[in-house]
Amino acid sequence: MSYSVREASLEDIQAITVIYNQGIEDRIATLESCPKKETDMIDWFSKRDEAHKVLVIEDDNGNVWGWASLNPFNSRCCYNGVVDISIYIERSMRGKGLGKILINALIETARKQGFHKLVLSTFKINEAGQRLYKSAGFREVGTYINQGILDGKWVDVTIMEKLLVNDFPN
Repeated sequence: MSYSVREASLEDIQAITVIYNQGIEDRIATLESCPKKETDMIDWFSKRDEAHKVLVIEDDNGNVWGWASLNPFNSRCCYNGVVDISIYIERSMRGKGLGKILINALIETARKQGFHKLVLSTFKINEAGQRLYKSAGFREVGTYINQGILDGKWVDVTIMEKLLVNDFPN
């Protein structure tokens, strides 16, 4: 089976919603605690601007097995070159190399969109995710201690970054 990455469309929202809700249920990828409805995700998708793409990874039969997005980092114009990323893989397909394909496509998309830097937040317990990010050239910046509450407990969140260009003036 081979896989390809493409820009997502509204027709992908059902699969995106299922995969995102798995990430919420598994408690390893997001502080979000309530499952999303398709209408929530349609609203999220429809409000995106042209620069902040959503990608999906699919097999030869058109089955979507994961998605990733470029998200606004901060609304202040001084941060226009910085983008936050999200990546989610369908539970049964994790650990099969799809994340690597998808994150590399997301990095290339971010370059084409003219972004300077990618940032992400991850849980320390998400060791597979951190291995993926490090293999794609992300570095750990630090950890926010007690950054959010999940299931009634404070959770630490590790921040990672990847510079896309190294010729920006200091």
